[in-house]
Order: sequence, then C-alpha cells, then structure tokens
Amino acid sequence: MTTFVVSLFLPYTIDFHDLPEEAPPRSLADIGRTDSTRNVNASQASLLSGVSQSPLPTPSIAEHSDFFSQSPTVFTHFPKGELKPNTLVRSDSHVPEGSAGLLFNQPRSRADPPPPATILEYVKAQDASRARPRNLSPHATNRNHRDRSVDPRWATDWTVVPAVQGNGGLTNAVRAALDTGSMSDVLHVGLIGFPTDVLDAQKKTEIHEKLESEHESLTVFVSDQDYDGHYAHYCKTILWPVFHYQIPDHPKSKAFEDHSFKYYVSLNQAFADKVIANYKRGDIIWIHDYHLLLVPKMIREKLPDAQIGFFLHTAFPSSEVFRCLASRDQLLEGLLGANLVAFQIDEYAHHFLQTCSRILSVEATEDGLQLDNRFVNVFSCPIGIDPKALAVAREEGDVAEWIKKVQDRYAGKRLIVARDKLDNIRGVRQKLLAYELFLNKYPEYKDKVVLIQVATSTTDNDSLASTVSEIVTRIEAVHSTLAHQPLVFLRQDISFSQYLALLSVADTLMITSLREGMNLTCHEFVICQDGEGSSKKHSPVILSEFTGSAAIFEGTELAVNPWDYQKCAEAIKVALDMPDDEKDRRYIKLRDIVMHHTGESWIRNLTEQLATVHDEHFRRDMMSIPRLSHNKLIVNYKSTNKRLFLLDYEGTLTTWGNVSKTVLASPQRVIDALNDLLADNRNIVYIMSGLTMDELEMIFSRVPGLGLIAENGCFLKEARQDGWIAFADMEKTNKWKESVRSILQYYIERVENSHVEDRRCSLIFHYKKDGKVDEAASRQAGDCANHINDACENQRVRAIPTKDSVIIEPIDWDKGTAAKYIMAQLGEEDRPEFLFVAGNDRDDEVVFRWAKTVADEGGCANVETVTVGTRNTVAMATLTQGTTGLINVLNKLAKL
Repeated sequence: MTTFVVSLFLPYTIDFHDLPEEAPPRSLADIGRTDSTRNVNASQASLLSGVSQSPLPTPSIAEHSDFFSQSPTVFTHFPKGELKPNTLVRSDSHVPEGSAGLLFNQPRSRADPPPPATILEYVKAQDASRARPRNLSPHATNRNHRDRSVDPRWATDWTVVPAVQGNGGLTNAVRAALDTGSMSDVLHVGLIGFPTDVLDAQKKTEIHEKLESEHESLTVFVSDQDYDGHYAHYCKTILWPVFHYQIPDHPKSKAFEDHSFKYYVSLNQAFADKVIANYKRGDIIWIHDYHLLLVPKMIREKLPDAQIGFFLHTAFPSSEVFRCLASRDQLLEGLLGANLVAFQIDEYAHHFLQTCSRILSVEATEDGLQLDNRFVNVFSCPIGIDPKALAVAREEGDVAEWIKKVQDRYAGKRLIVARDKLDNIRGVRQKLLAYELFLNKYPEYKDKVVLIQVATSTTDNDSLASTVSEIVTRIEAVHSTLAHQPLVFLRQDISFSQYLALLSVADTLMITSLREGMNLTCHEFVICQDGEGSSKKHSPVILSEFTGSAAIFEGTELAVNPWDYQKCAEAIKVALDMPDDEKDRRYIKLRDIVMHHTGESWIRNLTEQLATVHDEHFRRDMMSIPRLSHNKLIVNYKSTNKRLFLLDYEGTLTTWGNVSKTVLASPQRVIDALNDLLADNRNIVYIMSGLTMDELEMIFSRVPGLGLIAENGCFLKEARQDGWIAFADMEKTNKWKESVRSILQYYIERVENSHVEDRRCSLIFHYKKDGKVDEAASRQAGDCANHINDACENQRVRAIPTKDSVIIEPIDWDKGTAAKYIMAQLGEEDRPEFLFVAGNDRDDEVVFRWAKTVADEGGCANVETVTVGTRNTVAMATLTQGTTGLINVLNKLAKL
C-alpha cells in the first residue's frame, strides 16, 4: 500500500551543470540584497524569472547584512549523483518565489506576460485577440514573444538536489514519519520547481525516471503558461490573499481571475491525471494545500472508491470572505471530493463547514458535511515540527560557531528575533511600528535592546517595502547612536545555522502575522531555547492571536493583536522583564505542547483518521449495504414473542411530498399492513414522522393501538394509549420561534413565492417555486440557515438546509430521543426481543444509530435496521424496491 503525498512542489529539484553563459548559483543570503541602481518603484520581473529588490538600506544595516552573509551558501550542493538522506529543511521556508533559479542553474519561464493591469485594457486585448485572423498565430503580433522550441543548452549533466521551494513543514513531517515507521512506501507527486518548456521530451523522461526510481517522486510536467498562470497569478494574486482575509480590490485582480482560473484548473487536472495513472487499489492519497483544491473531485470522478484526504496548511476564511471568490462553488465542490478535509485548528474547520452550508446549501454537522449520496468528514489537526531532528541540527558545529559570534557581537544586549516574509500578511510593518513605539515609550531600554528582523523578499510588495524602509530609516535616525543600533533589518534570508543560532540566543521571538495557518517558527524557537547551562534560555514568545499556533499554545505565549501597537509594545516589555521562574513555567508548558504536536504525530493522526472515515464511508455506501434477507428476518420474527417496529412515514411508507400530497398518497394497503401487524398483540408499532400531531391522527385514525411520533420526536403518543406527551418546553419553543420568525421574514421578502410552515415545535422555510429551485433562492437559503444557527446558538435550535427548504428544529429532541424513551418505558416483561427500524432520510439516521447501540449493548437479541432510500446510511440492510418492498415485507410478517 502506497501513500501519495501530493503537493505543488516536490521536495527535490534539479541543478544543471556546465552552463557558463548562465548566472552562477548564488546563496540565498544574496537573494534580495540591495541593488543601488534599482529604483524601488521599478517594474517587477516575472514571478518565475526573478526577484524584487529592496530600497537602499542605511550603512548600519548594510554592515549587519555583511555580518550575516559570511556563510557562503545556505543550501548544500552535493556531489553529482549524491543526495544527503534525511535532510532537515526549514519548516517555514519563506523562500522568495522564483529564487530557485538563482540558487541553481535552472531554466526561466517562457510564459507570456500577464494581462494588462486594468479591465478596460484587458477587454481591449481580448477583443484584439478575437479579431485576429484564424490562420495567424496568436503570438505573431507580440514582439516580445519567445521562441517556444526546446533549448539545447539544457541538454547537459544535472544533479538532484533538495528543493528550496515547497512546504518545508510537510517535508520534515513525512521524513519523521518514515523514520519512526508511521508511514512507509511514500510517493511524492509534484512539480520539479522550475519551468520546463525548454526541456526536450528525452530530458523530461530522464528526470522523471530518476526521481521515481531513486527518490520515490512522480514529476508533474505542465507548460510554462499553466505554471505561471496557476501559481504566480491565480494562487498568489487571488487565493493567497483571500485565504488570509486580504480581498484583492484592485481592478487588475478581476483581470487576473478571468485570465488565470483556467490555468488553475489545467494544472489541477495534470496532478489528478498523474495520481490516477499510478494508483493501485488500496493506496492512500493525501493532497496538500490551496494550490490543489480541485484535485480531490477530479480523482474521485475516476476513482470513486479511493481513500482521499485533503489538508489545508493555510487559514480558511469566514464565509463572508470566501464568498467573494468568483469560482467559490468549483473550489468547494473540488474539496468535497475527499473523504476527509482537514485543517490546522477548529476555527478553520468551522469556517469551512459554515461556508459549504451557506454557499452550497448542504447540511453541516459537527463531524462534516452530508451530501446527497455520501458524507465528507471534516477534521482539525495542527501540524508540528520534528523536535528530535531539530535538536540534532542545533548541535552541529556551524550552529555553535554562529551562537558564539552572535553572542560576542551583541554582548550585553537583549535580542528580539523575528523572521518573516515581507508581504502584507506577515505583519512586518505592524511589528516595526510597535517596536518604534516601545523605544519611544520606554527610553530606559534604548541602549539595551536590539530587534533583528529577517525579512525575506517577495516580488510584488514594492509599496510595502517602501513603507517599511521609511519606518526603518526613522528608527535608525531617532534611536541609533555611534555605539548602538537598536534595529537590524535584514532584507535577505540567512543560513539555517544562522537561523538556529538566532533562535537559540534570543531573549524573545516576536511574530505579528495578520493571519497565518500555523507558524512553525515559534515551535522551532521553543526547541532551540532548551539546553544546558548558558545555552538554556527559556525565553517567552510574543505571538499574534491570528496564527494557528496561538490556538494550541493555551495562553502560554504572550498573545497580541498586531493592530494594537500599544499592547504589542507592552508585550515586548513584559517579555524582557519576565522573571526566570515565570519563564520556566511558561516554557515547560510550551515545550510539552510542541513535543505533543509533532510532525510525526500529525501524520499519524491524519492517517488514522482517514482510514477510520474511509472505512465508515465504505460501510455506509449503498453499494456496500446488503439487501434485506427475508428468510433471516422471518426466522427471527417467528422465534420471538415481544417485537417493536419503528417505521418512518414520509418517503418510507409512502411517497414523499407536502402534507396534502402525503395524505392523498396514503394508500389503503399501508393502513391494512399496520392493522395486520397490530392484530398480533406481541407487536408494538410506532410511526415516526415530521408531521404534526393533528395530521398524524387524521391519517392513522383507522389504526387503533398505533403509536405515533410527531414532529421528528418532539411529541409522542404511546402505543395503545390516549393523549400526547410533549418533550419540548413550549414556553421556550415559542420564545425561539418568535426570534426565528423575524429572521425568516427578512428572507421571505427576498425570495419570491417562499413561505414559512409553522409547526408546534419547528418551522420550515420553503423556497421551491414551480417544482424548481433557482440559484438565487438556494443562496438565500444557505444564508438563512447560517444566520439562524449563529443567532440562535444558545437557544438549542438548529437550521438545516435541504434541497428545497430550511428546517428549523430543536437540537435536544429527535426521533432517536423518542425511541430511547419508548424503550425505557417498556418494562422487563415487555422488553422487545425483535427490533425493526425502517427509514429513508437524514432524520432517520439517529434512530439507526440508536438501534445499533441497542444491538451492541445486548439490549435486544434481534435488531434489523432497513433503509429504502438512496443516500449513504448506517442502516444494516437496504430494500431496493422502496416503499413497495417495505409494505410487502410487513404483509409477510403479519401473515406468519
């Protein structure tokens, strides 16, 4: 059994040799270094072909940059044909996009330039393209069009090297799981990390075969146009900002959306095709992150029985934000192709459930989403690091050397350390403003504290870079002296050994992300702060409350709102003044959490959860549920003296419809079958329904001795008894109904021909028109359900969207609670030896589960649960003949 680990980039890439005309590989520390001839407002290079440059730093910053650039390279180049096994990589890589080609000899993108920035220019370009003669190449008028033929310069020797792009946390977690045996036979699926149009077919085949045979990796090759349009434009311009609550509102974003979603679809399809072509029955498929949201559904369409999991490493926004995406439906439906959709923390999982309920009008439960014919589980499980491997890496000589260098250089200073990507998400600007306020507010620290901010570069943040540069310059001008520089701002990355050294000597780590899926830097900081003697710091963490890590640290961190500069400044002072015993107390709890939520445990928990839910889905699938065995049923029935029947009415004993149609559709044969069953005094029969008490009494007035369950368990008329038992508190019911009616009135005014059906304990908002449901009505229904669920959360009420209505009903009472009451009221002499439950819909599943519990606990010797529907179910048997088949079964039993 193989586990496919599907993510955008493979953990390996290729370094080509003997290309003197290409720029030589540089260290990552050189990437983003200042180019004094470049203006900060200059036009940007392609995301895949270069990196942006920062404004010219002050001389003091340049001096510090030179200090941290003493290491000649960040990533090790191994001899040809050799690759160091079990290489630990930085969890939060923050590698500048397109930088791999600067570290290694790799081709540049041949993708066409992006569309014009404004919609008007974009439309004109589209019109011109449509007006172009058909026999003319679409690029013939483009003077900048590049030759699409293969480039012979790349027909050269090459080496497999560790990739600098991709998800470092995932790579480390998989490696740790392999080391401990939690995983085996892993097959990575992803891109090679650079554009490949210039490579010929033979070269691609060679690369693919070597990576598959020696490194358990399947390479997905796509065109440069798909690569650039997917990653640079749709993912980075649309998805990444929206997932982090940064809704793109510049007109160009709309052009990019129109231009690039087709590339997103194309690349996702290429990934799905690669997995499908290599899949064997029993394999496990794990798909990772927002780059591949459509892949689960694409695979499910070809492999309906496959075990598919999806994990989102970023945050998932609220429904109000996600609904701003033009392709929202396709993205959600793509995710719902998985058996299990997993997130870092409960908040993101809740947002996903709410978004699907609101946009797709599907029923959301605590465990997942109920679709028409299957269930999708939703789960949260935070990723972690590999503490053991990190501790080993920290003991290497380079790290110890850099610890000594940093301690000597900043002797007598208190160090605040930070490492972030310089973008609008990571909150670098907010951190610098808070630090500036700290220096102004607490002048006694002016000559004692240094903030070392490592800011890795990106390619589309010139405005942010300019703003940050102004703040840095102001801090330097106001607070610097000849003997002290309070801020070291490095517009470059640093080597892994330097990074570990800084985490080891820091007096606090400061993370002010405006929104982040997890942030593993703080986990690595905790491990690096442990040690013996002088190497033991146990320093506190200042952490944004908007990161996933803040949700699992249980208050042991110093949580801050990055927008509250005053509180951030105070948090710096608290961290620097914290007594040693308080540091130790917080650190012990932090370390326990980090050691519990490791990368290996994350892999193990996800694997176990996926196996569990896939097995459950398989058992509940209609194709897996056996047909009802009439012979076995008859034998069990004849051998017992006390029998209990719980039969759903709508859709089970009669065709589903509204109240009037249901009454008219109640044939005489249903009445006759029930009377025949009750003629045997050993039988107790209950009808379960969503109808009201009056409606049920009208329908079954000719069946004396029949028990009735009305409004899905809110009212009960016991078998062979008069009068109704009300389980619900009517005073509380009337109170919540009054609140919900005001909400429903808002939607009634907006959905044509909609109306509210008022029952004793529930309300139903109907919005079906002429037998059809239009998209606008469905969207309003989803909003209505979420509105009610949010507003009435404390009133024990839930709103459930269905295909043509929204059902608002109490949480505490259902058919299952009514069934429990019936069983509890039966004395030992009347305790049934034979239990038969029949249903067809979502509200019958609770009774099926209750009956299974009765069987498992030995409460009844013979239990049979039967569904006549087509949805996935926990029932033990199915009747493919539907209502007719069930009535025939009841008639057979009555005649015995």
